[in-house]
Amino acid sequence: MRIQKSFQLALNILIHSRLRSWLTIIGIVIGVAAIVAIVSIGEGAQANVNSRLGGLGADIITVSPGFSRASGGFGRGDFGGGGGATTGKNLTSLDIQIIRSVPGVLYVDGIVSGRADVSYLTETASISVEGVDPFAWTNMLTTSLASGRLLQPSDANVIVIGSSVANTVFKEPLPLNRQISVQGKPFRIVGILASSGSRDDDTIFMTVADARNTLTTVTDKQRFDSISVKVADASQATGIANAIDAKLMISRHVTNKTKDYTVTSPEATQQRIASITGTFTLFLAAIAAASLLVGAVGVANTMFTSVLEKTREIGILKAIGAKNSDIMAIFLLNSALVGFVGGLIGIILGAGLSYILPNILGLRIGPGGHLTTVLPPSLLIEALTLSIVIGMVAGAIPAYRASKLKPVDALRYE
Repeated sequence: MRIQKSFQLALNILIHSRLRSWLTIIGIVIGVAAIVAIVSIGEGAQANVNSRLGGLGADIITVSPGFSRASGGFGRGDFGGGGGATTGKNLTSLDIQIIRSVPGVLYVDGIVSGRADVSYLTETASISVEGVDPFAWTNMLTTSLASGRLLQPSDANVIVIGSSVANTVFKEPLPLNRQISVQGKPFRIVGILASSGSRDDDTIFMTVADARNTLTTVTDKQRFDSISVKVADASQATGIANAIDAKLMISRHVTNKTKDYTVTSPEATQQRIASITGTFTLFLAAIAAASLLVGAVGVANTMFTSVLEKTREIGILKAIGAKNSDIMAIFLLNSALVGFVGGLIGIILGAGLSYILPNILGLRIGPGGHLTTVLPPSLLIEALTLSIVIGMVAGAIPAYRASKLKPVDALRYE
């Protein structure tokens, strides 16, 4: 018997068993829809996190004072161990010089940071302020410039502000070249950054010298709150971070137990977050896959019933020359069609749910970040294939039993 004829007979069985077939299909639909929705939301969450980390600069390494052994710090390519923590502003110009000597390092920016009272017209707000090395900062900044210019090494009493500082902190937007008061000292706005969804939006940038003379939290004029390092090759960021850590340990005369700083590689952070979100998505998908087992039981039950209903027809087909393989092909194709239809509807429903649920539930990634979903074509193909395979596996035993019926017994069946 031709495969085309077997397919037609299988389709005929599906069409003439509408209610039972659709009840079976619903089981497949629910399972596939749940898997597609959960995996696409998980993929979207991971993409959002990676995008935000990418906005921080995949080629940027951060050195910060203090080392928490409870949460782990970067050392020799892994994340710490032990207990206890060290704190304090202990980064110096010597550390910057040591970092600059590491191969693969392009720029090093020593940063002084804190909060300051900023006044404009009759309003005052507490805003984050960062003092930076203009040359290094200009080459490391990942946020684009909306208007004006960036800081220059010769600048004094001028600032560059983030988009939120410019547009939302005060009732009146801050225009370019307007003078505002930072901790009682006048500063002129020479640049406004575009919105990036990062902390740059809520920050005022000035030179290190201005920050040290302005911020009341800066008591030691020789210390830095953090050091940012831009590397030549982002793919080598972890290796360079290891080299920086090794050199700082020697220059600062510390060991893994007495370390008083932390080196953070964005690549390592991305890998850890990707692992966490991937595991969580896999866990939820496994729960959703349980509903597919219910659908598979439904397919098997439907196929057993179909075999009983079609016993006489099977006898007739065998009497006119149909082989066991032909009968088995008919019922396997029938169960595959059930899986295909269920999978197709499940994919459509799951795609719709993945788009609607984040909006209904208001799911967000970070402040101001709306969660988007990702529907890779491979996910849709895999989901459809899975539903067809489940249908065929569930229908295999009934199909086999149908193929083994003896023509005489089948024709006598009432």
